Amino acid sequence: MKLIKQLLLVLVLAVAAGISVLYWVGTREDDADGAAAVQADAGQLVERGRYLARLGNCAACHTARGGQAYAGGTPIPTPFGTLYGPNITPDRQTGIGTWSADDFWRALHNGKSRDGSLLYPAFPYTEYTRITRADADALYAFLRTVEPVERANRPHDLAFPYDQRWLLAVWRALYFRPGVQQDQPDQPAQWNRGRYLVQGLGHCAACHAPRNRLGASVGAERLGGALIAGLDWYAPPLDGDPLTGLGRWSEQDIATLLQTGMARHSSAAGPMAEVVLGSTQYLTDADALAIGAYLKSLPAAETKPVPGRPAGAALMQRGGQLYEQHCVQCHQADGSGSGQAWPALAGNPTVTAPSPVNTIRVVLDGGYAPATAANPRPHGMPPFGPLLGDADVAALVSYVRSSWGNGAGSVTAFDVKRVRSAATLD
Repeated sequence: MKLIKQLLLVLVLAVAAGISVLYWVGTREDDADGAAAVQADAGQLVERGRYLARLGNCAACHTARGGQAYAGGTPIPTPFGTLYGPNITPDRQTGIGTWSADDFWRALHNGKSRDGSLLYPAFPYTEYTRITRADADALYAFLRTVEPVERANRPHDLAFPYDQRWLLAVWRALYFRPGVQQDQPDQPAQWNRGRYLVQGLGHCAACHAPRNRLGASVGAERLGGALIAGLDWYAPPLDGDPLTGLGRWSEQDIATLLQTGMARHSSAAGPMAEVVLGSTQYLTDADALAIGAYLKSLPAAETKPVPGRPAGAALMQRGGQLYEQHCVQCHQADGSGSGQAWPALAGNPTVTAPSPVNTIRVVLDGGYAPATAANPRPHGMPPFGPLLGDADVAALVSYVRSSWGNGAGSVTAFDVKRVRSAATLD
């Protein structure tokens, strides 16, 4: 009995030691490259920060619909509950008016608030940690110039145990390593710039990389595509796969989509349309092409997704009839589209994606590219959800996904019903 008690004591001490180590690893900070940058011109610093805030799409999570800029309150749905973007205006009571540049850097780089509390990774510090101190200081300088708004932050609505913030230390120990992104000397400057924007400020992995059950990105640098939790949209792969990714795209095609919302292979819809509207349309030509150059360097995944079930003859016949009736005038009989006004459906990553959810949603709710400075009056696609039943939508989507070499497979009326129901709840 005495031996058993001793063994239990050793086990308890070992577990406690392990938890202590995890907590230490999950809460320690990286001070490398943390010295405040020297900036000569305050005006230029603010304008650079304004540009960076747009590239990071900061307003998307920190500006509620109909609310004042950066005053917070935006709901961010996750599988663990709903978080709300905080007020980051320079209001001293409810915003970040009492924060120093060091405090702001600490949040971006180490994922910690001014008081040292751990931030939830819905704020993508897992990507923002790659940002340089100079860019962090520019962002801080810009935010100091926005209008202060007194608006208290709304508490997060998270299920137990995810509302226990101390558990983030364990999550961070497993999945977070702070550190400014270093250039790869064997790559050209354009590629390194594109990688910095994609993997850092642009935080593309937040949507375009799958997540595990604890919400950590898996294979973030591969950008292999994923269903966006809480939004029921699919972020397609950004790798070099010629069917489901960007293998058929040029660097300029990618830049054009980012800046205008339209390209010959596809158009931005859903959450990506919002990203173009609020963020990427403001990219300089050089930065847009740098992103294109980096993404074009990503290889196709070694393991390809299994195509969906082939569409039967009857389904294809019905889908073809519906396509002829509703779609052929704009998208052409061969699915080639009409320039950038109506994108091609043949080889369109939205159509050929492993998940059919985007195509179903566009058929149901219509397709509306963002109105950008370069394309202020984009053509829109009307919604067919009120006109077509679930079976007909399934036939039409199956036809489009299975024609012109797309080979993405069929969908069922049940698939359409599920998407229609989810869209109703949005």
